[in-house]
Amino acid sequence: MSLAFDEFGRPFIILKEQERKRRLKGSEAYKANIIAATSISNLLRTSLGPKGMDKMIVRYLLAACYPSPDGEVLVSNDGATILERAEIQNQIAKQLVELSKSQDNEIGDGTTGVVVLAGAMLEQAQLLLDKGLHPIQIANGFEKGCEIATKHLASIGKELDIKDEGHENLIKCAMTALGSKVVNKYQRKLAEICVKAVLSVADLERKDVDFELIKIEGKVGGSLGDTSFVNGIVLDKEFSHPQMSKAVDDARICILTCPFEPPKPKTKHVAEITSAEAYKKLYQQEQQYFTDMIKKVKESGANVVLCQWGFDDEANHLLMQSKLPAVRWVGGSEIELLAIATGARIVPRFSEITAEKLGSAKTVKELSFGTTNDKMIIVEGGKSSKAVTILIRGGSKTVVDEAKRSLHDALCVVRNMIIDSRIVPGGGSVELSCSHAVLAEAETVQSAEQYAIKGFATALEVIPLALAENSGFSPIDYIGNLKARQISEKNSNLGVDCMRKGTNDMLDQGVFETLQSKVQQLQLASQVVKMILKIDDVIATTEYYCPSTLPYLSLIHISEPTRPY
Repeated sequence: MSLAFDEFGRPFIILKEQERKRRLKGSEAYKANIIAATSISNLLRTSLGPKGMDKMIVRYLLAACYPSPDGEVLVSNDGATILERAEIQNQIAKQLVELSKSQDNEIGDGTTGVVVLAGAMLEQAQLLLDKGLHPIQIANGFEKGCEIATKHLASIGKELDIKDEGHENLIKCAMTALGSKVVNKYQRKLAEICVKAVLSVADLERKDVDFELIKIEGKVGGSLGDTSFVNGIVLDKEFSHPQMSKAVDDARICILTCPFEPPKPKTKHVAEITSAEAYKKLYQQEQQYFTDMIKKVKESGANVVLCQWGFDDEANHLLMQSKLPAVRWVGGSEIELLAIATGARIVPRFSEITAEKLGSAKTVKELSFGTTNDKMIIVEGGKSSKAVTILIRGGSKTVVDEAKRSLHDALCVVRNMIIDSRIVPGGGSVELSCSHAVLAEAETVQSAEQYAIKGFATALEVIPLALAENSGFSPIDYIGNLKARQISEKNSNLGVDCMRKGTNDMLDQGVFETLQSKVQQLQLASQVVKMILKIDDVIATTEYYCPSTLPYLSLIHISEPTRPY
């Protein structure tokens, strides 16, 4: 595409290969963009809330041009994960994927709700466009509606004491985040684990939480109820020799980043062995290297060795004979966490090993799981408790992976509560309350933007409508009654009773969310919708989604396997 000018100075666009291009302008471009974006939001709408459904995405793995019989399977109801793994082809639809990622990066929770809200706003925008409103007026009206809703959220937000009743408020907030996940049967236990993990690494004075110090490890087998909190580090490794001691109490740990191997020249070399005596001398020299290495470790007082690299078989045998349990091939990030947890210094050379550089732990032990002889190393009771692990158990890899994502969301919610402890009731109650406030304020606007502000208020009601529908209620009747009760009782805490506990007061149910998360949802959704509404000209291939060529686009395309001829 290039820009040119005619003899009168008027600009025009030259398109190369025009037969392969499609250009959408004006209302056709708006409609195409809105259809593409709302298709994504409709996909996630049924996943919203504690009664939301999961999505399965199957990706086929190709090996040597032939499809693998077992494709990668993902089962999740996390909005960011679903959109990330699906192959979204349309460029406008990809903006909602980025929206979900932004919510996940900033808050860690609410990734489904923010996409559903953006889709509802675009549906309202289409109705306003059909009435003749200009897209800029609609975008400005949505921004004003967002400002009104944000101020209303701040007015109804409540400050919670996170230390009250043994951090019970933090546990309830984490339980709300876990309520819609596959782990909801054990949400109380897992919420307590998440709170304990965050508080172990949090700096409450600075209101800061370093997630790098929280390691989430999964092991297939057992049930989700067997998930445990380890005040230390869990390594998916085993001791390097089967005859080494399986448990060491009062461990003195040496962390090495150099291998138990003889030094190797950095240039090409040839060693000629011409006699048995020469071979024996070379062998003894190699043995001396190993003996000196192990001697330096033993003299420092260490009784456990954790090494980033591998061991020579001879070195491994000598370590076992010296009663020095060792673990090899420990990852770089795990080495750093172990150093933090045990107070050890990472040693790059054997000549630098000293007693002062050793770490300490209450116990280092090897555990076996199931009948497959899977083993893990647990380092507990380190000098510093600033590094912890959550060990997840589950019946399959799919369950374990989804539990990891669920616990990550809960950890993020607890972190957000420590940073800003203001909360708002959940269950769609704040969306209804904000909708009332925005509608009341819209009546005072004397321009055409009044209709856009009312459209924003209507879009907010989609969240409680989706919650009611997913919970098996008649959504229109249920939300109509709920709106009337909120106004008549002047109670903004009334929301959708998804779990059918007999009360609509979300605070009584212990269902609440962080104020920060709700504000972020409104702001991010409004920004993305404004960006989409400002696009009035699209130049793309013929596969671009437009109303007149609906079958051409596959919004979510999972590659199908094909065999070569």
